[in-house]
Amino acid sequence: MTSIVFPGQGSQSAGMVKDFYDNFKIAKLIFEEIEDYTKIDLRNIIFDNVDNKLDLTQFTQIAIFAASYTIFKVFCSEKNIDSVNINIMLGHSLGEYTALACSNRISLKDCSLILKKRGDLMNKAVTPNDTGMAALIGLESNSIQNIIDNYNLNLEIANDNSLIQIVISGNIDEIKKSEKIFLNNGVKKFVILNVSAAFHSKYMIKAQKELSNDIENLIFKDSKIKIISNYDANVHSENKNIKINLQNQMANRVNWTQSIKKLEDLGENKIIEMGPNKILSGLIKRISNNFDIISINNISDI
Repeated sequence: MTSIVFPGQGSQSAGMVKDFYDNFKIAKLIFEEIEDYTKIDLRNIIFDNVDNKLDLTQFTQIAIFAASYTIFKVFCSEKNIDSVNINIMLGHSLGEYTALACSNRISLKDCSLILKKRGDLMNKAVTPNDTGMAALIGLESNSIQNIIDNYNLNLEIANDNSLIQIVISGNIDEIKKSEKIFLNNGVKKFVILNVSAAFHSKYMIKAQKELSNDIENLIFKDSKIKIISNYDANVHSENKNIKINLQNQMANRVNWTQSIKKLEDLGENKIIEMGPNKILSGLIKRISNNFDIISINNISDI
């Protein structure tokens, strides 16, 4: 069976999916529809990166969603496949919303509007540059958590991305002070990320509560495609559980390693990444070698 994965923030690049837009009518219609819902000029932001808006959280999320959704819809159209060929969908952070839209659990309109709101809330959640994130290469999550506990660091694991890549969130000064501690305890590389805030941490609790109300009002439809949630890394078919997990996603850890291991446990053997870049494919290969992984981010891949 085939599983589809969708990327999150950090996968964007100027000009992404321009080839799809130029060559497929369905791509043009999708962009026009999302722009109509959100009143955001996505084509200028994505194709021309006007004023570097593509890297601003309030635009990045809806832009990546638009790109990934477009790739998926073009792929389905060109390959003449429908949901019966797909068993499970999952996405990294905002990619989970893409999975819900592509599985037809939520509408394109609702997903576009909720991601516009999500981007705004996350961007405004804390004072700019007070908090941040860092990627730690070389150790798995339990080892990172032990270092945090042993040194009483006021930091949280935000993304458990693979067996050798963990992202932490916290106060930016605390993150900078922790670099030597992590490097002296087995971390091979420490990279402060170019983000506006400490996502997937306690700093997002207020924003999460506000978004939760909007998620509660979303209309979820039934689908044969199952969802693996970031929050608990479990497979869900009931919309009630999917919604609860989504409401808890923003201020809690993205359990990506556990999610991919869940696919492995279920005997899934084929994964298609649909979205700009190939970030998730690289992470998955560092988690398990038991998958046939295909990355689709331009026309030649189709």
